[in-house]
Amino acid sequence: MSNNNKKVLFMDDDPIIQEVITDLLCNFDFEVIVAKEGSEAINLYKTAKKESKPFDAVILDLSVKEGMDGEETIRQLKEYDPNIKAIIASGYVDKPAIQNYQAYGFKGVIVKPYKIEELSKLLNKIIEE
Repeated sequence: MSNNNKKVLFMDDDPIIQEVITDLLCNFDFEVIVAKEGSEAINLYKTAKKESKPFDAVILDLSVKEGMDGEETIRQLKEYDPNIKAIIASGYVDKPAIQNYQAYGFKGVIVKPYKIEELSKLLNKIIEE
């Protein structure tokens, strides 16, 4: 794996989505680490930062069936790292966290189903900001 790869933490509770997005983002030179819910994502984020191998960006699914959702996860991650670069992902466009994502601490939003090119472009945009 080259050092040019941007490191992304991807939280989604669907194993198929995890696998597909990981594979597709690898084609765009992203290194993807997966979490199935918020507390796992927070632990991975903190560990990476402590080891001086921080994530360049985080993608959080708004709703997960079991465990901490994207809204609570970003709240806790922002407390830990106010400069976190996070994207919220959801199929529910009417949710307040999607419509007003910046107020929740997200730098970007992507609505499911999305094209991988859209996600890659958004990731690069927020990482370079």
